[in-house]
Formats: sequence, structure tokens, C-alpha cells
Amino acid sequence: MKTRTAPAHPPKPTLLLDDQLCFALYSTGLALNKVYRKLLGKLELTYPQYLAMMVLWERDGVTVSEIGERLFLDSATLTPLLKRLEAAGLLTRTRAASDERQVVIELTKAGRALKAKARSVPEGMGCALEDCSIDELTALKAQLESLRASLIAHS
Repeated sequence: MKTRTAPAHPPKPTLLLDDQLCFALYSTGLALNKVYRKLLGKLELTYPQYLAMMVLWERDGVTVSEIGERLFLDSATLTPLLKRLEAAGLLTRTRAASDERQVVIELTKAGRALKAKARSVPEGMGCALEDCSIDELTALKAQLESLRASLIAHS
């Protein structure tokens, strides 16, 4: 494994679009969302709704704030999304008996059943990423998680 050393003179920051890490991440996110939009259309879910459903498929009966922590979203962003999922009959929102400020989210029968249909989504994404090896994707995911942690620490 090579040890990285800092260049003698770090590159000077530029305002060229193609030099920006943020633009590479942004444009990659747009491309990723296009693929997800196609895959999730069959489920009638948006990408953020799909993420919320994945949290609930992992562990049902969680609070809005717990979902927000997992997805790095605040309740003002999450609440309308959850209301739409409730209107679609996929989940219920109820105030916690122990603390009325807490809203507990639980899957309905239809929400649990949707999980079986959603199993095709990761496979479909895998097809879109077929030019990348599992090792490359695993390493990239780890790098992105590290970058996210660093950015959160500095925000």
C-alpha cells in the first residue's frame, strides 16, 4: 500500500467547474438519481421516500427523529415525505403515548409488502454500475462515508 505524501506545493484553488469536487459529487448524484427514478417508478416512490422505507424495513416503529438521524434529514424535510407515504397507505404516524412530541412511524401491511417488490432495486442499480467491480464500489462507499464524516465535523 502506497503512503500518500502531501505535494510540495498544493495546487492553487481555481474557479474552474471541472476542478471542483463538489461538482463531481453533484453531477454524479444527478446521474444516480436518474437511474433510481427509473427503478423506483415501478414502486411509485421517490428516492427520499425509498430511503425512508428502507429505514422502516430494517426496523419498524421508529420515531421521525430516528429516521432523520439515519438519513441526515431534519423533521421539517422528513414530515411532508412521511405524510405522502401515509397518504399512499404505506405507513402510519401516531403520537407516542409516553411523549406526545414524538411521532412514531409504523409500516402498514402494504408498506411491508412493498419490500418484496423493492428487492429488484439494488439489482437494477448493480446493472447500471456493471463497469465497476465490487471492490471498487466498496472502496468508493468507504471514501464517501469518510468524506461525509469530515464534512459533518466541519459544518
